Amino acid sequence: MLIYLDNAATTWPKPRDVATEMARFIEECGASPGRGGHRLAREASQLVEETRLALARLFHAEASENIWFCQNGTHAVNQACKGWLRPGDHVISTSWEHHAVARPLAALSNQMGIEVTHIAPDTFGLVDLNAMEKAIGPRTRLIAITHGSNVTGAILPVKEVADLAHRHGVPLLVDAAQTAGRVPIDVQALGIDLLAFPGHKGLFGPQGTGGLYVRSGMLLEPLYQGGTGNQSEELTPPLERPQSYESGTQNVPGIVGLRAGLRFLEDMGMERIHQKEKALTERMRSKLSTLTGVKLYTPPTSSLAVLSFNIEGVNCEEVAVILDQQYEIAVRAGLHCALLAHQTNGTATTGTVRVSPGFFNTEEEVDTFLQAIEEIEMAFAGW
Repeated sequence: MLIYLDNAATTWPKPRDVATEMARFIEECGASPGRGGHRLAREASQLVEETRLALARLFHAEASENIWFCQNGTHAVNQACKGWLRPGDHVISTSWEHHAVARPLAALSNQMGIEVTHIAPDTFGLVDLNAMEKAIGPRTRLIAITHGSNVTGAILPVKEVADLAHRHGVPLLVDAAQTAGRVPIDVQALGIDLLAFPGHKGLFGPQGTGGLYVRSGMLLEPLYQGGTGNQSEELTPPLERPQSYESGTQNVPGIVGLRAGLRFLEDMGMERIHQKEKALTERMRSKLSTLTGVKLYTPPTSSLAVLSFNIEGVNCEEVAVILDQQYEIAVRAGLHCALLAHQTNGTATTGTVRVSPGFFNTEEEVDTFLQAIEEIEMAFAGW
């Protein structure tokens, strides 16, 4: 039986109701929301809006219309950046960003002359707020940061960054790929103006789902245009939330699955899920830290279920292959789509092994993984 320890990429297995509800929708409804007045179209619309309301409650959004469905977190980040930034703008970000943030900003730099300044947090996730404030200039139009590193698991101080940004009238975009559903996020209390999140990680939904929260009053250009199901008599209708930002037929089966994942999150309780994942992670950290041939890159204060490490003398990709083929354990190895983070950590040429337990893992599975790592370390110790 495969032991899955790659939950930072996507949580698996999913709660049983996710697949059940998706199949039920496909078999019993299957209509497009907002594309007709018949009962099936109305039912589809209701399911979509119920999910939107659930997300608004989870993130404490001012109104459900401020939650826009996207294909994934990357889509949401692109909508935020490309819908807000203009030629010549300046953006402040960090060196811990996933490529979901770093690459859109790099593309905008090449295409529109956007200037990007990267601030390097320390290994504990602490951001030099003085350096960030000094980087703010008259053209600074956005600060974009990750909430939690997908490489080290460290959490960045969102509230402090938001307070700094707002003192200078600059909005804050937060990439919550690793934190949505795993730690409480109150966008109003934290001062988050734009929140990008996937549905398939901590929210327990299927792949191909995600969303973007946009603070009331922020006007973004849609990433693309098309049918919205309303104002069809006009080719250039006025911008409306959320319709103008959700053109085309939505992934309703996926949204229905996300709805089931959110219900599971509510029923289990975020704190219960977080505490179990944290306990499993600490069990791993405690053992790995005793192995002389293992180097950990995750700070001890990390509150996310993410551990990055290397075994001395062994390529990280080889470790992952051995775990997969000899032990039937799934982990991630390489640069984890976060080159800047690895450059900051000094692992850009080696990458790391990343292990990320989830709610459905057991202590026995963790111990099997730890035994495997110890055996691999011993096997290569004399090389």
